[in-house]
Amino acid sequence: MIIGIGSDLIDIRRIEKTLERHGSRFVERVYTPIEQAKSDRRKQRAASYAKRFAAKEACAKALGTGLSRGVFWRDMGVVNLPSGAPTMQLTNGAAARLSAITPAGCSTRIHVTITDDFPLAQAFVIIEAQRIEE
Repeated sequence: MIIGIGSDLIDIRRIEKTLERHGSRFVERVYTPIEQAKSDRRKQRAASYAKRFAAKEACAKALGTGLSRGVFWRDMGVVNLPSGAPTMQLTNGAAARLSAITPAGCSTRIHVTITDDFPLAQAFVIIEAQRIEE
């Protein structure tokens, strides 16, 4: 069953300007080390950061909190499954919120899709709860 859904659309140029203006201060405040390493290797660095920013916003919406109630930027990180598909790795406040909204006897799976077509980057996040088989 779906227990959360979120989407976000961002202008890549906004992230470009923020990277130029605030550089590592912005990157270290918002992105996990895994996200930084992945984005910094990309030819389209700003687009990569923008997609991840949109995914974090979409995830915060899917959690039902936005960036409040103990959920912070770095508590949500885009990572890739062995198949290459993106998902979210949640820690700290985001992980606690996920636990709070997960029905008893269920595990969760976070589905993520991210895309960009300059000047826009977009992300959708669906949080699915699945009954644990006994």
